[in-house]
Parts: sequence; structure tokens; C-alpha cells
Amino acid sequence: MATEQEMKKIEDMEYKYLNKFYHFLKYVEDEMLFGFNTKEKIKDDWFEKYASGISSFAVGAERIVYSLFNGKGIGQPNSAPVGSDIFFETEDAFIHIDLKTVQTRNIGDYTTSIFVGRNQNSYTGKMLVNGSQERDYESALPSFYKNQGNKKICLTYFITILYEEENLKILNINIVCMPNGALEPHYKARVLKAGKNPDKTRFNFSQVPNFEFLDGEKKRIKVVYYDESTLDKSEKKKMNFIKSIYENQ
Repeated sequence: MATEQEMKKIEDMEYKYLNKFYHFLKYVEDEMLFGFNTKEKIKDDWFEKYASGISSFAVGAERIVYSLFNGKGIGQPNSAPVGSDIFFETEDAFIHIDLKTVQTRNIGDYTTSIFVGRNQNSYTGKMLVNGSQERDYESALPSFYKNQGNKKICLTYFITILYEEENLKILNINIVCMPNGALEPHYKARVLKAGKNPDKTRFNFSQVPNFEFLDGEKKRIKVVYYDESTLDKSEKKKMNFIKSIYENQ
């Protein structure tokens, strides 16, 4: 088990890259929003098919975000088949980033936790079921890659996007850091909660909002973009956690 000092070093690394990705996403915010809007010019050619349910906004959003990361040339992309959609190596870490898009109809699935895949995190431990019971969970990523004797930490981030169902307007973009698996002895079952199916889990980020080994209540979530102008009263209330971070970051 990692010592408290080692856990602090892990969180220093998690926080370092969270800040890098946040500032990168702010830097390309205009290009990202422009990219999300490029669909409008050819809307007459695809909207009827989208409305019929044969496609998803996630595909187009991923195309925009991934192109920005790839264009920046952050790290060396890695070809390992087990990992997130964006997986690359830097000088001091292996980094996984996955995109999660949710429409306002499912806003309850977005504001306090998000679905995560086994291939997207290293947090093996227990997940909360119905708020009190615990169930075993095994992730597919290691906390550290052996890397032929040059051990490197595995870091996990998610870009979360909320959009309107009818016109696909972007309302919120966040970058979220999920704790490394070596932090499980400290965070325990607070990080995970059961998904809709027995083998599915969600990152319960509202229960672990801070890097708890770092000073100053540094947040594991940073809000890149926030627009509640078209949300109704009930939806705004559900966004209180994210709005609070946005207003105080």
C-alpha cells in the first residue's frame, strides 16, 4: 500500500495534468465551440436521420475534441488495445482521456457522477450499491505501468459535455480527474457507485471533489464552459454542484 507521502506525489501528478488539460481546453475554447457548430451548415442533410435515433451527437463531439488534442501533439499516442479513446505517454505518465456526452433529458446522469468503463480507469476496489451496500469492482488499467522497468503512473481524466437534446447546443464542458487506483486505501468506496447493470460503475465525483492530500481544497473537476441560459428551474437546481465549482474556481 502506498504511503501518505506517495499518495501526495500521485495527487501532485494528477493535479499537474488536470491543470494542463484545463488550460489547454480554455485556450482552444473558441475553436472547440466553432467545431461543435460546424454541423449546422449541413443540418438539412443529417438532422432527420439523427432525430430518428440512428446516430449520436457523441460521435461528432468526439471528432472535434480528439482532433484538437491530436493537433496539439500532447505526448506519444499509444496503441495498446486496453485504454481510453485518447491514450498517450508523456515524460512522467501514461494518460487516458475519454469523452462523455449527455443530453439534457438525462441531466440526472451527469451532474454528480458519470459512467466509466473498465478500460478507462485503474480504481479497483468497492462500489456503493443503493447508497450503503458495497460490491467488488475490478478495473482493467494498472495504477502504474511496468514499462519495461521504467515504472510510470497511469492517470485518468474525463471530458464531460452537457448538450440540449433538440438543437444540440453545448451547455457545459468539464474536465474531471478520477483517482488513481493506488489511492483506493484512502478514498475507499466513495469513488464508485453502481451503474444500471451489475457489472457497470459510475465515477461518483461529487463525493470526492477535492485532492485530499493537497493543500487548499484543490478540485478534481474544473469547469471549462458553463451556460445555463436555456435550462429550466429544475435543471438549474440539478446543476448546482457544477455551477458552484464554476463560480469559485
